[in-house]
Amino acid sequence: MGIIFNKDTKEFHLYNDNVSYLMKVLRNGQMGQLYFGKRVPHRDSYDYLIENRYRPVSAYVFDDEYSFTLEHLKQEYPSYGTTDFRMPALEIWQPNGSRITDFKYVSHKISKGKPALKGLPATYTESEDEADTLEILLRDELLKVEMTLSYTIFQKENAIARNARFENKGNQECQITRAMSLCLDLPDDEYEWIQFSGAWGRERHVRTRRLEQGVQSVGSARGASSHHHNPFVMLRRPTADEFQGEVLGFSLVYSGNFLAQAEVDTFKVTRMMVGIHPLGFSWCLKPGEEFQTPEAVVVYSGEGMNGMSQTFHRLYRERLARGYWRDRERPVLLNNWEATYFDFTEDKLLDIARNAKEDGVELFVLDDGWFGTRCTETSGLGDWWPNTDRLPQGIKGLSEKIEALGLKFGLWFELEMANKDSELYRAHPDWVIQTPGRHMSHGRKQYVLDFSKKEVVDYIYELVAKILRESKVSYIKWDMNRNITECFSDGYGPERQGEIFHRYILGLYDLYDRLNREFPQILFESCASGGGRFDPGLLYYAPQCWTSDDTDAVERQKIQYGTSYAYPLSSMGAHVSITPNHQANRVTPLKTRGNVAAFGAFGYELDLARLTREEREIVKEQIRFVKKYRKLIHTGTFYRLLSPFEGNFTAWMVVSEDKRQAIVGYYKILNDVNREFRRLHLKGLEENLLYHMVEEGQENGCFYGGELMNIGMVTTDNGAGEVPAGEEPCCDFWSRVVVLEARE
Repeated sequence: MGIIFNKDTKEFHLYNDNVSYLMKVLRNGQMGQLYFGKRVPHRDSYDYLIENRYRPVSAYVFDDEYSFTLEHLKQEYPSYGTTDFRMPALEIWQPNGSRITDFKYVSHKISKGKPALKGLPATYTESEDEADTLEILLRDELLKVEMTLSYTIFQKENAIARNARFENKGNQECQITRAMSLCLDLPDDEYEWIQFSGAWGRERHVRTRRLEQGVQSVGSARGASSHHHNPFVMLRRPTADEFQGEVLGFSLVYSGNFLAQAEVDTFKVTRMMVGIHPLGFSWCLKPGEEFQTPEAVVVYSGEGMNGMSQTFHRLYRERLARGYWRDRERPVLLNNWEATYFDFTEDKLLDIARNAKEDGVELFVLDDGWFGTRCTETSGLGDWWPNTDRLPQGIKGLSEKIEALGLKFGLWFELEMANKDSELYRAHPDWVIQTPGRHMSHGRKQYVLDFSKKEVVDYIYELVAKILRESKVSYIKWDMNRNITECFSDGYGPERQGEIFHRYILGLYDLYDRLNREFPQILFESCASGGGRFDPGLLYYAPQCWTSDDTDAVERQKIQYGTSYAYPLSSMGAHVSITPNHQANRVTPLKTRGNVAAFGAFGYELDLARLTREEREIVKEQIRFVKKYRKLIHTGTFYRLLSPFEGNFTAWMVVSEDKRQAIVGYYKILNDVNREFRRLHLKGLEENLLYHMVEEGQENGCFYGGELMNIGMVTTDNGAGEVPAGEEPCCDFWSRVVVLEARE
């Protein structure tokens, strides 16, 4: 691993064992992109990669010369209007009305390790030897604004983290109206664009299309990363698949408005950009002030989409998530929401908790309805003190009683919202986001608190901290059920209204960070009506996220499969709920519900006392299984094998680091009759190891890794021919979980 600077050619080569990133200072002083991909040998000059020649109708930089135009050059951080007519990474509105900029190379610095980003989440290192960082300083002499482009290459991962920082060294303010975190110009357009889109209850479904000339993009302007599009996209070579071929993954470590965009020009160059969405964005950069973009991470894989995902999984699990819970086994929890909704008393909660403890649950979580006057969704949000009519001794008393049962206690909050029917709103109606003189829209009778104001964040922090200081709370589910409308803050002048969306996210991060610091052993799980803010930014503060409000085992296969392209299994809250399912109204076997939820941060959303004796025994076995294998599931190497978006079957597996253990999940959606014999080709095993196959506690043969990968694991079920005597027939929504163990 290293970073080489060639002083004569002004070229930079960032490399590790697997990847190379090449760029250089162009003749006009701007930064040019040369190559990103599989590791190449170092050489003294890569100037042959700069191709530029005269073409009709182009514009040229230098007088009396027709061989240098930015329109045909690949660049690192381009601007619009000085011979490049493509979408820019940067735009600054200046006092005279101009938006033309000219940032030229001044100097650079190479350092070990990776510096933190002030006020923003980012990947990190724990030793200087894990990464090298290059910071390139550029300056616009007319504006007296400096820009620092930062690149970190990791020793063990095929990943580069990027960001940009601006500082006004002049005496006039200007407005940054576009500042992307990453721009990468690729030499051709032979890619398929893959995005992860959907809506509430069907988040992160896989959508694929071929790159075409013009602009294609996904993004969010909702104030959150959103259910609708995730701040992660892939570019895949048409011949690549899950296991082979070139794939690029682009991920933004941010929780607010974002844009991911690919522009293919008429010469088939692809410009890929990721960053804060420029719609409605501006940042007033006064003299002496700075602006920092969020971090973006780009990953290269020559081993298909699984190879790319495995890089993101390791990096985000080990060097984005942090703190006490990063490497610890996550507790099996039971959340009372679908068991009671708002209809509960302390006695009812304790009964649910006792049954949960009896079956092996480790953590009881009290959801919505415990505070203020909250008995429906129309009141109480913002009043974070216990409702003693429901909980006579408050959260303190309930949490102590739960712990006396031998369980840990968790609590639900929705800290970013207020109802009009609340003490907070009556005292501070100016603390919600609203535009003067305009109608104020609502969502679920709630309004978004103005987290761009420090006094609002401080107030909420003190209310929450008081509860946590006096109670025994081990887990917080942090919900957010409403996107931002009528975005305006009376705490800022007109020149700063374009900053409010971003300042809101900075306030959110500040609140998370302060609570993390004071209560480092609390496990935070982020939630936004399910998966409406499942992004890398929040993994920095909350190592797991509620993947979706849709807990149906069939729908969850698609949701968890799509989520796995960028996010580790340890980050996916995955629970077993009642049937018929409350979202899809589907009836699925309890076994399958557990077999899907096992591949995530496991828990339950039901009252166990309402199950039959036989079902309770199944629950106990599910919990025993998860406790035994959760470390492997959360830290092993994950492989997607069969896609629920492409057929009637889903399959995935996790393999331990030493390859001596593996767990395979195999799911059939609809039953079929008199069908073919089937095999599933496994991945990641050791060819010559002999694996014992265990299913539902029973050994089912021994097979070499080479057999299971090359011949395949037999997955023929009772849909093939007549059902043998004594065997249970298959049904719709059938599943298997198989454990493979290499023994001496």
